[in-house]
Amino acid sequence: MKSQLTLNLGKFQDSVAQRLDRWEAQHFARRIWSKDPSLWHSEPLPEITNRLGWLALPERMQDRCENILSFAHQIKEEGFCHVLLLGMGGSSLAPEVFQKTFGNAPGYPELFVLDSTHPAAILAVENKLDLAHTLVLVSSKSGTTLETLSLFRYFWDRVNDNHDKPGRRFVAITDADSSLARLAKEKKFRKTFLSSSDVGGRYSAFTEFGLVPAASIGLDIQKLLDKGRVASENSLPPGAEQKSPGFILGAALGELAQHRDKLTIWTTSSLGSVPAWLEQLLAESTGKQGKGIVPIVEEPFVPMEIYGQDRVFVGLFLEEEHSPELERRFLELEASGHPTIRVVLKEKLDLGLELFHWELATASAGAVLGIHPFNQPDVQLAKDLTRSAMEKSKETTETVNEPFDGVSIGEEKACATAIKGLFSKAMPGDYVAVQAYLPPTPEITLALQNVRNALLKRTRLATTLGFGPRFLHSTGQLHKGGPNTVFAIQVVDEPQQDLPVPETDYTFATLIEAQAMGDYRALQQRERKVLRITLGQNVLDGLQKLEDFFIDDE
Repeated sequence: MKSQLTLNLGKFQDSVAQRLDRWEAQHFARRIWSKDPSLWHSEPLPEITNRLGWLALPERMQDRCENILSFAHQIKEEGFCHVLLLGMGGSSLAPEVFQKTFGNAPGYPELFVLDSTHPAAILAVENKLDLAHTLVLVSSKSGTTLETLSLFRYFWDRVNDNHDKPGRRFVAITDADSSLARLAKEKKFRKTFLSSSDVGGRYSAFTEFGLVPAASIGLDIQKLLDKGRVASENSLPPGAEQKSPGFILGAALGELAQHRDKLTIWTTSSLGSVPAWLEQLLAESTGKQGKGIVPIVEEPFVPMEIYGQDRVFVGLFLEEEHSPELERRFLELEASGHPTIRVVLKEKLDLGLELFHWELATASAGAVLGIHPFNQPDVQLAKDLTRSAMEKSKETTETVNEPFDGVSIGEEKACATAIKGLFSKAMPGDYVAVQAYLPPTPEITLALQNVRNALLKRTRLATTLGFGPRFLHSTGQLHKGGPNTVFAIQVVDEPQQDLPVPETDYTFATLIEAQAMGDYRALQQRERKVLRITLGQNVLDGLQKLEDFFIDDE
């Protein structure tokens, strides 16, 4: 029941071994299990001592499985064909991994995750649903997440038009005493699942936030937890520092990040959704105090000579899946002297092992870097500036399109000049973050990947791609609080359709524009390098022009 971890770290191998020896001498495993905050901070901060509940989840959640599985069986028997999850960040990423990795079992509903406020994205998901046979999961720890509440209001209104008891179509997943728990009681939701308050969102895959959606699609959550329990037990003292894949991986991530902070992650096909979960876990946990691990996910392959000396490469392999191209790529990387980390899963359910291993590794790497891995101090800034933009829009009765240091894609000369200006001071070790406030359709994603490929070849800098506002709950912390090596390209459109948010005085187009504006201003306040490019209404045409700018200037 063990996944295989192989490190090929070259000159960094010794420093990782020394770190593990020091941890063993310092009783690191015992101290992390005793929730010793001094591993990360000199003061016993509440967000450390009260955020380590994830360590015991694989064991603790066994007692809650019966209730979750009974619910899943009930909705299957009632003939629901779709489950729609409304959530952001830690509330949405693990459920998305479960649906994309395992699919829905025969007779169980298919899970759709909606974590975009773009009107076109909302309509695209709605058009895939049979609302008469759809159960809506409203998932938020605090219950105050603006995106989730706005999406709830929209779908409550849509369901309320067709059902005399709309609450029967809604389920809340939240913390006790949250505003969402109170809302669910007021609206007579079908059920409310209360999760553990001592677990942060990005560490919540084994809580109700992950397990309720997983069970809803027929995943055997008891076997998943059993795998997590094996990983947990292997991390118990004594001697866990030298044998636990979580601690070994954590030591490697922490030591390498001080020299090579771009963690490039590739997988075989069935595990393709896992890096997005890892991206949030790593970026939001470590990206602060000017430090951080920069996860690079779904980056296109390019010739070997383009990769800089700031990279570490991770491969997640499912043993039964043969990927000659990926295997060849790792052999080339190792021959070129790049550090590599390989993880082989014997079966898909070994994902339960890896979820725990990577959570433990991320927390442990935080101790190496000297940062607090359980908070997100820079996320609130963008939220505050979003609210400010929304209020300003209401006061002026105008759109929130106030002046930016940005350009329109149609202004070819200005756009080319702005792009050159943005990268004029780029140095090896920097990276490019494409921040797309666009609907995440397959066509737009492919076009953005083409832009990313052209950027990578032109600049030879590592690249990331995030859809807004989703990435604000993931890599947004890293962009603002991590190393000031990011070159952010914010890409926005002019939505052809708009949708009102019921019970409010704003629309989704207004909301996503305010979120883009808030993030832009937050990046400026943190003195990050950022360029905003407006594509207009024809997004695919605009992205083709953007790709051409980078190709033409190579």
